[in-house]
Amino acid sequence: MATGRTHRPATRSRGIPEATVARLPLYLRALTALSERSVPTVSSEELATAAGVNSAKLRKDFSYLGSYGTRGVGYDVEYLVYQISRELGLTQDWPVVIVGIGNLGAALANYGGFASRGFRVAALIDADPAMAGKPVAGIPVQHTDELEKIITDNGVSIGVIATPAGAAQQVCDRLVAAGITSILNFAPTVLSVPDGVDVRKVDLSIELQILAFHEQRKAGEEVGAPEEAAGAVPPPPVAPHRAPSGARGASGADSGRQGPDGDVPAVMPA
Repeated sequence: MATGRTHRPATRSRGIPEATVARLPLYLRALTALSERSVPTVSSEELATAAGVNSAKLRKDFSYLGSYGTRGVGYDVEYLVYQISRELGLTQDWPVVIVGIGNLGAALANYGGFASRGFRVAALIDADPAMAGKPVAGIPVQHTDELEKIITDNGVSIGVIATPAGAAQQVCDRLVAAGITSILNFAPTVLSVPDGVDVRKVDLSIELQILAFHEQRKAGEEVGAPEEAAGAVPPPPVAPHRAPSGARGASGADSGRQGPDGDVPAVMPA
C-alpha cells in the first residue's frame, strides 16, 4: 500500500495556484454528495452554487485539471471525483498521527471522515503517562517518548497537533526532526517551521471572533435602519464663513482665494 512518505501530490509541479488548491476540497465535497445520490452529470452553475463559488471561477479552476466539461451536458460527476481526488493525493493511503489527546484530540480521533477521504489515523500520542494504553476510537494512546519510532515505523508524513499552546512548538520541532513534512495545527499559536514543511492552522477562536465582528456590524446596521425609515432630519448645513468687510490676510493674498459672493473657503491653505 502506498504511503504519504513515498508519494507527494503533483499540484506544485503542475503549476496549480494555491487558491485553486484550497477550493478543490470544496468541489470534491459537493461532488461526493452528488455521487452518493447517483447524479451522473452536473452543470458548472449547479456545482459552483453547491461549493459556494461563482461558476467562472470554477471553470477556471477546472481548466488547471484539464477538465472542461461538455457544452449542454456539464461535467461527469464520477470522473471529476476521480480527477480531484488524484490531484489532492487522496487515491492513496496517508497515515496520520494526532499528538495531544485531550477533548479536541479525542474528538478528531473519533471523526469518521478520515478513512473515507484517504487518511488513516496511524497513532494517537499524548504526554500524560496516565493516558498510555487507554483506547480512544479503538486506538490505544501511546506516550510521546515513542513519537519518533511511531513516525518511522508507520511512514508518517502528516502530523496533527492538538496540544496546549505552550507545548505546540516543542511537539512541532520533534515532528519535523522525525521526518514530518506537513502539519495541521489546532493549537492556538503560530508555529515556526523550516522551508519544505507545510503548516495549516485551524483556530476556532479566531473564526468565532470574525463572526462576532460581522454580527456587531449587522446589529449596527439594524439600529440605524429605523432612523432612516422614519425620515430622520439631517443636521442643518453650516453657514459659510464671511470675512469681515475689508479683511485681508497678513500678506494681503487671501482676497484672491475668496469664493462667490466673497465667501472664504472653509479650509484655508496652510
